[in-house]
Amino acid sequence: MRSSIFVRSACLFLACGCAATLSNLGQESTNVVKPTPLILEKNEGERRVMRGYPGHPGSGRTFNLNIDPKNGGSQHLVLMTADGQPGQGITAHRHPESDEILYFLSGTGRVHLGDTVRIVHAGATVFIPANTWISVDNTGGDVMSTIAIFSAPGFEEFVRAVSVREGEKNVPMSKAENDALERKFGHAVMFREP
Repeated sequence: MRSSIFVRSACLFLACGCAATLSNLGQESTNVVKPTPLILEKNEGERRVMRGYPGHPGSGRTFNLNIDPKNGGSQHLVLMTADGQPGQGITAHRHPESDEILYFLSGTGRVHLGDTVRIVHAGATVFIPANTWISVDNTGGDVMSTIAIFSAPGFEEFVRAVSVREGEKNVPMSKAENDALERKFGHAVMFREP
């Protein structure tokens, strides 16, 4: 009889505790964006332009943040698209905490991936494991369009911080601002010193 009362009391205690925990979880999860299915055309999404930075005062590449925690609510993936004019490229960098896949939709580029250098064309796929150095130069006469997919969020917040929405005033970053943002987002991206 005592064990029966003990078991009933324990179950009641656990049930109340679980209900309170579930209630709190519901309150905390309201801050998380629920994943939402999306269908986006080429120029849809969060369209942005890179700001100038020390040594590169002009505005840079135009890109879209298509899927990330803020666009679609994905907590696991980031997808960006970008267009680079002839002569533009992707500065040497690495992502300490995320793998990346870079897919070339159009154009011709010279890819430096770790110790490998190779010319690539439309249809090429580059897999960049976390912590691997990558840079790309548009070596052709046409726009180089790419899709970048990241295995974990993080980098998208850096690119938001160093860009403006298309059509907004684009003011180049000071050296101090650039350095501060690179320190703040060092977990997501690190650049090779020139």
